[in-house]
Amino acid sequence: MRPASFCIHGHFYQPPRADPFTGRIPREADAAPYANWNERITAECYAPLAARGLFGRISFNLGATLARWLDEYAHDTYERIVASERAYYRAHGVGNGLAMSVHHTILPLARRRDKICQIRWGIASFAYRFGHPPEGMWLPEMAVDMETLELMAVEGIRFTILSDQQVRGDLTDGAGPYRVRLPGKREIAVFVRDRVLSDALSFGMPSLEGLEGWMREHLEWRARRDGLLLIATDGETFGHHHRQGVEVLERLLDRASAFELAPITLGLYYHQHPPRAEVEIVENSSWSCAHGLDRWAIGCSCTPGDSRWKGALRRALDNLSCELDAVYVCEAQRLGLDPWPLRDRYIAVILGQMDGMTFLTGNGLSHLTTDQAQRLLWLLEAQFYRQRVYASCTFFFEDLDRHEPRYAIANGVRALALTRYATGEDLTPGFRRDLRLAVSGRTGRTGADILDEILR
Repeated sequence: MRPASFCIHGHFYQPPRADPFTGRIPREADAAPYANWNERITAECYAPLAARGLFGRISFNLGATLARWLDEYAHDTYERIVASERAYYRAHGVGNGLAMSVHHTILPLARRRDKICQIRWGIASFAYRFGHPPEGMWLPEMAVDMETLELMAVEGIRFTILSDQQVRGDLTDGAGPYRVRLPGKREIAVFVRDRVLSDALSFGMPSLEGLEGWMREHLEWRARRDGLLLIATDGETFGHHHRQGVEVLERLLDRASAFELAPITLGLYYHQHPPRAEVEIVENSSWSCAHGLDRWAIGCSCTPGDSRWKGALRRALDNLSCELDAVYVCEAQRLGLDPWPLRDRYIAVILGQMDGMTFLTGNGLSHLTTDQAQRLLWLLEAQFYRQRVYASCTFFFEDLDRHEPRYAIANGVRALALTRYATGEDLTPGFRRDLRLAVSGRTGRTGADILDEILR
């Protein structure tokens, strides 16, 4: 029997913390001695991992909001990450990076056209940064449904990662990959992480001195099996959540062969071992909520206290999105445009590949007047911020009166402002009315209070 293959996948992501009007992250006092959490986590995690070349030895995905910030504020670290992935691609003909939907949206809770947008934007962002198309895509919170997998397959994605409680079937092939049959005679592959082992490393990481014993306890017996052993966890586990994490990860990879484990990445393993067995997915499941997707929809016992603010905030954001979409569609139809494919292509402007007027010209819209072009560009930019409000972190934690919901409301305000620039119409009163129903159980402040504070 050949040694088991061994893969560690790191999910690297930070939410959009920047003020949507200035592009700067406000000072976050709880990140001291650093100015904000992006700076602190970069110093503790991303920079040392990149400096030691570890992004070239694991499978990983880099969230677009984090990649954008690193590119601007920690460029040396960003360049090392990109160079590591590109070097891996040159060496193996397949990358070790996976794409991710741009705004870490819980995709099963999104409308179909927004799923398409998030997937297309994620693919475009990956190709822009790493210089080749992605074969795999990370699902935020591993939240999955059949429609999302179908749309990923349509866009050329060949595999994703799920946790073992999210699939049904015979898992004797270890992490797989396994085939999932989709509508329209399509299929996609899923790798299934070892949840127990992943959690053991994520929440019970040993000291560097205790690593050898940890490996004997957790890995040695698994190495006797054929196939792939997969640990998938937040990348911030290594250096931020656990200070010794960078050194532990490096030693773990270095010592794997002593336990008859051969380190590999998902992309390379997929090419060497196409799916043989088939599984079914558990729809509307995730890796971090035992209650379906309630954590991001209506609240559940995964977070303490009164979670009713989550449903109220989501309704407010949904109502806002519907109103913003209606204004955008009306303008697009007035100009004879198909609104949603145009929005999907707008990622080129977001990435800085071209300016707005060049984008419109390239899409056959050079005939628009200056006023028409400016109105359309404002409404397209509003759609970008409208998408941002649905970052999973908005709903992940226990209370409304935190950084993350505030970021979401602020991005909604930016979308409202851009829409008002374009049309003169102020949709703020309806947003404020809906936000009054979202109440912090800790401070008693409402979403409307947060909105008015942002406006001031």
